[in-house]
Amino acid sequence: AAAMRFPLALCLGLVAVASAGQSPLQRRVVKELLEYFHGRSNVHSLFKEQAVEAAVEREDPSGTFVQLRVSLVQTACGKRAPRRQNCRILENRRKPTCLACYKFDRGDVPKVLDKYHNCGSSHHLAVKEIRHRDEAECAAVEEAGRSADALYLPGMFAFSKGLPA
Repeated sequence: AAAMRFPLALCLGLVAVASAGQSPLQRRVVKELLEYFHGRSNVHSLFKEQAVEAAVEREDPSGTFVQLRVSLVQTACGKRAPRRQNCRILENRRKPTCLACYKFDRGDVPKVLDKYHNCGSSHHLAVKEIRHRDEAECAAVEEAGRSADALYLPGMFAFSKGLPA
């Protein structure tokens, strides 16, 4: 089945030049992270991924955990820009850093069991309290799907996802 999925991953990989050496799941996390970031009401410009600074990918019987630290860079385009390929990068603007933790199940087309995002200046994310909270949240995400007991109810994630951010 893995061979069949590969061409699709290749197509997705063409979206960003920075995709060299990234797994299909990591590409998916970057894509979702950008969607999440652009979905925030205070973000009006289009941002692009500048670099993936740290990547963790771990598999266990319950699925695959992916943790990425991605630095973004602001472009001259608005976030609703129809053609996103040729947006000029604004070098001296803010460069937010985002932390994303995702847990995917083991399906042929992996589904997201749980996820956590946090974006801010890299300076902000380095603050001890915030770093501890991020670590705790990511540890909880990695646990998703591990135990079939009452800890993780199927509706729990759907419900928490629906709450206003």
